[in-house]
Amino acid sequence: MKSEEQFLELIDTYFPRDHEFLKLGRGDDCAILAANEYCVSSDLFIEDVHFRRDYFSAADIGYKALAVNISDIAAMGAKPVAFSLDLMAPADLDNGFWDEFFKSMSMLARQSGLALAGGDLSRADKLGVSITIFGVAGGSGTFISRGNASPDDLLFIVGDIGLARSGLMALEATGVAAREVLPAAVMAHLRPKPKVMIGTLLNAAGVTSLMDLSDGLARDLPRLLGPERGADLTIEETTLHGNVLSFAQTIGTAPLEVAMLGGEDYALLGAVSPDALDKVGSVPGLKIIGTVTESAGITLNGAPFTATGFDHFGK
Repeated sequence: MKSEEQFLELIDTYFPRDHEFLKLGRGDDCAILAANEYCVSSDLFIEDVHFRRDYFSAADIGYKALAVNISDIAAMGAKPVAFSLDLMAPADLDNGFWDEFFKSMSMLARQSGLALAGGDLSRADKLGVSITIFGVAGGSGTFISRGNASPDDLLFIVGDIGLARSGLMALEATGVAAREVLPAAVMAHLRPKPKVMIGTLLNAAGVTSLMDLSDGLARDLPRLLGPERGADLTIEETTLHGNVLSFAQTIGTAPLEVAMLGGEDYALLGAVSPDALDKVGSVPGLKIIGTVTESAGITLNGAPFTATGFDHFGK
């Protein structure tokens, strides 16, 4: 790309300017969104921090940069409607790279009913993507936040835990060859599937607390519960994905440890009153994994679990 105008022309090729949630779209100093109340989230996706071009294709990068933001909206039981895109673009990326990048991102945007409202472009030494996303309340007219769980509430997940971590670690160890050995795990890392429809179903079913698992169950569960609550978990190895079991065997680690510490699963983790179990029980893929306790701390299958998951500033 030799100019900003070329970038903008390519963006216009894939992202229409008109959308039901836009009163004023791209091209002005600001976009104007048409709704009374939004949930808003943002994420950074930086080369050699969140992804490597060694095994991420241009299409993978474009897809995942948007997918992780959509997952935040799903975790509020909400519907995504619009996003802004800031790009830091190295000079060594050719037009073919950007064509695949925007093609993949726009496909996910269309599937999710998302409008690209605006953004910014800049040259940089490494590729970086920053997205801010906006969502509106689901059918219940409310958003689901964290920290509302009560003792004896049931804890559940929707999605596979430890699968994306298995894919990441395999890619780091063997590169693209990992696609052949652990295909589901690799795809879980490269192309996570945001669970927007599931989030809205959980909202309608009366779920009290919800979040997406981006840093692993061990680290994210205390964030869901707050400092005064804990969890008594019961998770059997047989409920884990086969690729998690295979990877754990390869590295000589207990499968449940991989599952508990795994990050970037973008599964949904939530709490619900036992009285609402009949409603949430019909949600596809939902698994009850334990109960909320009155005191802090996590037990797993009757034993204390003290290991922690991913920390963005850890070593």
